[in-house]
Amino acid sequence: MSNGSADMRSPDRLIALSDGIFAIAMTLLVLDVHVAAGLDADGFRRAVHDSLPHLGAYALSFTILAGFWRDQRQILQLARQVDGLTLRLALTGLGAIALTPFPTAMLSEYASRPLAVAVYAVTVVVIDLLQLALFLTIWRRPWMAHPVPDHVGRNILADLGTSILVFGASAPIAFASPTAALYTWLALVPVKIMLGRRQRAQAEDRTTG
Repeated sequence: MSNGSADMRSPDRLIALSDGIFAIAMTLLVLDVHVAAGLDADGFRRAVHDSLPHLGAYALSFTILAGFWRDQRQILQLARQVDGLTLRLALTGLGAIALTPFPTAMLSEYASRPLAVAVYAVTVVVIDLLQLALFLTIWRRPWMAHPVPDHVGRNILADLGTSILVFGASAPIAFASPTAALYTWLALVPVKIMLGRRQRAQAEDRTTG
């Protein structure tokens, strides 16, 4: 009985479930990308051109989900065990992940509509906030977690926080200009690169030190 209880508290099963849900969600993203059969040359060219927004939305969401998957594994691997609160936060976040193909499909079809862009941005913010809550729940309860150096904790907070700020700001911007909101998301690229370099530099300093 004690072994079964220990298995239920272990984060391993939750990590495995997370991997499966992320894999399914990332696969579903590609279902909207297709070209009909039996087209003539002109129709084929038009179909390929019309599929470009779907490919763009697929690439964007796949990249975002890959980042969420990495963060989810990193956060859960910090835990020695999970409790009811941790489980609820993780499952709620996975529910939002599973929903991601829906706002992705809306974005690919209606990228010029403010509501479609805003819904996509809010979905990303909600997932980020749930991951942030999950991390803080584990990090601030040392009896549940492996030791987390302060610099690692701050790096995770900075990574999640920047995404929340950028996508959160883009939601109201979308109602003024959907195109401007889409370009706002590009601000994350240099920020993420800078944060990654800082994290690697800190790791190297502690290794050589």
